[in-house]
Amino acid sequence: MSEVVLVLDFGGQYKELIARSVRGFSVYSEIHGGDISAEEIKRLSPIGIILTGGPNSIYAENAPKCDREIFSLGIPVLGICYGMQLMCHMLGGEVRRGERGEYGRVLVTPCDGAPFYALMSHTDIVAVLPQGFITTAETENCIAACENISEKFYGLQFHPESEHTDGGSEFIRKFLFDVCGAKGDYKLDDYLQKQIHSLREKIGGKNILLGLSGGVDSSVCAALLMKAVPNQLVCIFVDHGFMRQNEAAEIESAFANQDSVLYSVNAAERFLSKIKNVTDPEEKRKIIGEEFIRVFEESAKNLGEISFLAQGTIYPDIVESGGPHGATIKSHHNVGGLPENLSFAEIIEPLSGLFKDEVRSLGKKLGLPDSIINRQPFPGPGLAIRIMGEVTEEKLNILRASDAILREELDDFGLNQYFTVLTNTYSVGVKGDYRTYDPVIAIRAVTTSDFMTCEYAPLPHEILSKISSRLTNEIPSVSRVVYDITSKPPATVEWE
Repeated sequence: MSEVVLVLDFGGQYKELIARSVRGFSVYSEIHGGDISAEEIKRLSPIGIILTGGPNSIYAENAPKCDREIFSLGIPVLGICYGMQLMCHMLGGEVRRGERGEYGRVLVTPCDGAPFYALMSHTDIVAVLPQGFITTAETENCIAACENISEKFYGLQFHPESEHTDGGSEFIRKFLFDVCGAKGDYKLDDYLQKQIHSLREKIGGKNILLGLSGGVDSSVCAALLMKAVPNQLVCIFVDHGFMRQNEAAEIESAFANQDSVLYSVNAAERFLSKIKNVTDPEEKRKIIGEEFIRVFEESAKNLGEISFLAQGTIYPDIVESGGPHGATIKSHHNVGGLPENLSFAEIIEPLSGLFKDEVRSLGKKLGLPDSIINRQPFPGPGLAIRIMGEVTEEKLNILRASDAILREELDDFGLNQYFTVLTNTYSVGVKGDYRTYDPVIAIRAVTTSDFMTCEYAPLPHEILSKISSRLTNEIPSVSRVVYDITSKPPATVEWE
């Protein structure tokens, strides 16, 4: 790899989105811990360094810091949010708590240029800039951007990597090409070849087990493994009982004739019993995650010698499950739910550095059909995390029916993700002159390109009215429907 930009992580949940933005300009990027040494950075010889955001206050005890020598290497540095505060603090500036925080889209006024809206998520501010820095943009409450051109140091208090920032990618582009002198010669084919080489080297002649859900991520993972280590892949589809209507049968049919061996395990009763009386979403995810592993382990014993377990984990799963300095948003079943005492030699996750759009592109390169590549995302724990509170068979049936109706109505709208949620809120209604008291159904429909941020889909009222009418007329225990109009952030795509 001829050129690389290092993204140094200080716990920001958008760190991979930054790396993805860099790769979007055909510049290779790698994520490293914020405590990486200046010596190691010199060995990697990057053309630029980006310092990520993070949930900490720079003046707090044990707040993550970087090696001070980074700023003496002659390498351009871009600090984003916490990264800007860290850079300014370490170079002699002053960071303190602002009079009020800024969250969401905030108006930014450049010193030379037209105002624009940018995504902010901070309470602390840079109050005094280090020597040699100048302010290049402001909001009503803070220095929004700063620079030291002679040293090639740049700071942005807002998040240019987010779609919520107007023209945000242009800030990334200018840093890469105007400041770092990037050539832009990285292609996804490079990632593919690197992974194939790495998988062959790591797996050797041993067999590997993949938990196949039929979704985009696990399907692309399967295709990659089949290309890297032909005839060594065994796929297991575990029906945990939390699938959508007719989905288990569709998945078994779609993958029955593939080159790899496919086994199907019906464990619906087992999973439902494990989460009986469980209402906390984090606990649900972790129980389901561990049970998946136990089913895989038990199945592997009957399949001969299998040394590795593969998962279609992608980066949004990891970032939301937290990290060394990151805040846990939600523990994904294949990350935060993994037990410590695994019987496999290693877990292999060849897609863990990619976003959903990159995974889809990789799937096309591997020859997967559009019907799989463009499949709507579905969480590993399935409908269990779209039911608020305790999960029961009765609730699952209600949710399956409502989800099927919604998908029938919205399949042609070109949305990224849409589903129903069975809330734990009950509402009085009236059907046939009788009083009802049933749970409220919520509809969630979003548009996004990276699944780290999203906007709710502004569906026409006539469509929402039709869906509501069908839900309340075709499902006896539904008498009230609401539409979720919250973007991410502050919400997540899923409710749990």
